[in-house]
Amino acid sequence: MTTSNTQSSTELHLKSARELKAGLDAGEYTSLDLTNYFLARIEGLDGQINACNFVCADSARAAATAFDADSADSNAKSDDTLGVLAGLPLAHKDILVSVDSPTTAGSRMLEGYRSPFDATVVARLARVGMINLAKLNMDEFAMGSSSESSYFGATKNPWDTTRVPGGSSGGSAAAVAAGLITFATATDTGGSIRQPASFCGVTGIKPTYGAVSRFGIIAYASSLDQAGVMARRAEDCALVLEAMIGQDPRDSTSLEHPSLDLVGAINSLKGDQPLAGKRIGVPRDYLDARLDPCVSKVTSDAIAVYESLGATMVDVELPNTDHAIAAYYLIAASEASSNLSRFDGVRFGHRATDAEDLDDLYEKTRSEGFGDEVKRRILIGTYALSAGYFDAYYIKAQKVRRLIRDSYRQAFEGCDMILTPVAPTPAYKLGEKQDSVSMYLGDAFTIGVNLAGLPALSHPAGFSKDGLPIGAQLIGPAWHEAQILAAAHAFQQVTDHHLQEPELSKMSAQSASQEGAL
Repeated sequence: MTTSNTQSSTELHLKSARELKAGLDAGEYTSLDLTNYFLARIEGLDGQINACNFVCADSARAAATAFDADSADSNAKSDDTLGVLAGLPLAHKDILVSVDSPTTAGSRMLEGYRSPFDATVVARLARVGMINLAKLNMDEFAMGSSSESSYFGATKNPWDTTRVPGGSSGGSAAAVAAGLITFATATDTGGSIRQPASFCGVTGIKPTYGAVSRFGIIAYASSLDQAGVMARRAEDCALVLEAMIGQDPRDSTSLEHPSLDLVGAINSLKGDQPLAGKRIGVPRDYLDARLDPCVSKVTSDAIAVYESLGATMVDVELPNTDHAIAAYYLIAASEASSNLSRFDGVRFGHRATDAEDLDDLYEKTRSEGFGDEVKRRILIGTYALSAGYFDAYYIKAQKVRRLIRDSYRQAFEGCDMILTPVAPTPAYKLGEKQDSVSMYLGDAFTIGVNLAGLPALSHPAGFSKDGLPIGAQLIGPAWHEAQILAAAHAFQQVTDHHLQEPELSKMSAQSASQEGAL
């Protein structure tokens, strides 16, 4: 499988936010031109990967036209977040409600549902001038690691359409990798940003729990869910995430952290060894027989690059990692059981048509509306919360969660950030993991971060012999998003893995550009 990092003047899907904005400011194209360019790519390419559930073409064109009409009076400068992002298109994971399109969380249960309000993330990105083009496919209610459980069909990996893009934010990762869009929002409950980012060769960050408002995000597991962003570059992730973060009175778990200067940290990098003085912890027990040899090699190569940038590698221990999977799936399923009880066929969403009474309505609606994986997790969660089992399962899982959080805290006493693989393997074949347990085991390196509420990102770090992308994961202490984004940016200044493009995307570039009238 061949790749390329060359760009023509019309290959706008490969350009950074700052490059796109420079062309916009120079009059090379308008926001409407950009919108049409990416809409053309969606129309020409999405049929091969099924990344988009809904395309908001009319509302996007209207917003772009309004932006162009007002741009002459704008005071936005290209050196601040508003100036860089204003007029640029993006797409949202189909779990963030918005008034411009349906929101379904990939489920029949919410087929056709339209929210009367925007999620805080959607509203904040619109406020800085970004144009929403589409809602992106995902595992149903974010429960999955392959994006195969969606009511709208499986999303495919642009690097090899016989393979999964990862999940649950597979549509977001696939859309960015294929150049359907430059930036995409996503959510991460146990690795749902980082694992698909690794499988699709893009950068994705999950921030500290509470950094981004969850208002308007359809809940899976409320103590674990957190919204983030995907893009090719760490700098672009920083720009978009900086517009998303901040306390929200409508989300009691959101917090304010005034010193979270993501873009400033990247701009402050200096010299040939910008990470000099930084200590990066490596849990050596992660680099064991669980890893595919190609993942092990890419991780070792990434370590060497970080050392060349001035970082010092130190060994750290995360002794409770082996218990994280069981604790996570008990806690997440328990919270899902509670959160999804609201979908009863009475107030909104799917409703069974042949029910005999109210109990029958509930039973048939939920049987018809939920897919198998969602039903499985509801049953596990309901069992764990039931009388006689609550202490043995749910409470014990919460105690393990505290141990995992303490393990990270102790590890960070000896380092500034931690480097690990994202997943044990590259992207696997569609339909390959038929049993849920084998899929759950693939989350071993990501779920501890959610249990501890920490920030973490995946960035492209290399490729397998088959040409499949493989990511490296950087984990930071709470509220240290700036540090891990800056480190990933430094890595990307001396490597080009993040600039590679799938053959599928290159084949469609010329026709999509012509359709976009650029």
